[in-house]
Amino acid sequence: MHSIGETARASGLGVSALRFYDRAGVLVPARVDPVSGYRWYAPEQVDEARLLARLRRAGMPLADIRLVLAGWSGADTDLVRGLLQAHLRRLELGLAGARSEVSALRALLDHRENPMTASPRTAAVRLSLHAPELAAALGAVRFAAGGDPELPMLGGVLFDVEGDALHVVATDRYRMAVARMTAAGHGGPREQVIVPAPLADAMRALLSDDGPARFTVEGDRVTLEAGERQASGQRLAYDFPDYRRLVRLPSGRRAVVDVPAFREELESGPVRVGEPVRQDGTAQDVSVLRVADDGSVTVCGDGEAGEDDAGDVGVGVDRGFLLDALAAADRDRLVLEFGAPTAPLAIRRTDDEGTFSLLMPVRLDD
Repeated sequence: MHSIGETARASGLGVSALRFYDRAGVLVPARVDPVSGYRWYAPEQVDEARLLARLRRAGMPLADIRLVLAGWSGADTDLVRGLLQAHLRRLELGLAGARSEVSALRALLDHRENPMTASPRTAAVRLSLHAPELAAALGAVRFAAGGDPELPMLGGVLFDVEGDALHVVATDRYRMAVARMTAAGHGGPREQVIVPAPLADAMRALLSDDGPARFTVEGDRVTLEAGERQASGQRLAYDFPDYRRLVRLPSGRRAVVDVPAFREELESGPVRVGEPVRQDGTAQDVSVLRVADDGSVTVCGDGEAGEDDAGDVGVGVDRGFLLDALAAADRDRLVLEFGAPTAPLAIRRTDDEGTFSLLMPVRLDD
């Protein structure tokens, strides 16, 4: 184990920066002394800290850094390469230093021995699922699937089966949604399959009746059968980023909201204009949220979101993304979990901890 000082010296990140990335859930130390609060890092985390230092010198946003760190050790380098290329397109002409750092990262990827795409699996996967439960899981995550053609591994829904549990996951870098349900019939090792978004939509359309559904993967072909109907197509031959790492966040302040009233406040409340992050180039409408000591959540106007005497700060989120997450959660009461202003906002159900979504915050200049 390495102390925080040793990790700082080895990586080029300052001690305060490592503390910041711990609070933001980007690089969480392997161990924290329960008495002194001192942070200790595993040997592999020193390499991650060096990678993080390079990415920050290149000016990459935290949303992308999370996925680079999650995908760096995987067999598929397309995600990392795609993220680097997308970042280069956003850089201004004068950022020569950032271009140099990204080029260095590309050179490191060129020396990797792992193949660029996931090897096709030969073992068949056969699951028996409850049709309404699967329909609800797909409905809870589909909104978060990516649409960037340069990141095709994010353009679908991940089916991650291990034991008797199936996790359905989608992310577009700025938001992530996870739903957990039970599965029967899988006795083998953990399997992951990315179902293209159009096929996931076709599968969900089949699940209108109560009863069982059969999910099968044979080679590169994915099939869902419900009653006499069937939807089938090719799986995406990529590795999905390690979402389990991305959802390990420091605990934050939790607030229960009445969804209809909160939605109305969001739709009518003040917004700020943020940086464009959508494919069509449109700018974000940013809502700034603040949670009070009594658990109430307020949509703040300009000048209301700064740090107060209690140390609370406003958290900026894309209003459209948040409204989508509220609709997908499909509950009248939800839990919003606030961490640091730079940590994702979690939207959780009160009755189902296994189904939730995360929204990356929007940086506030004040």
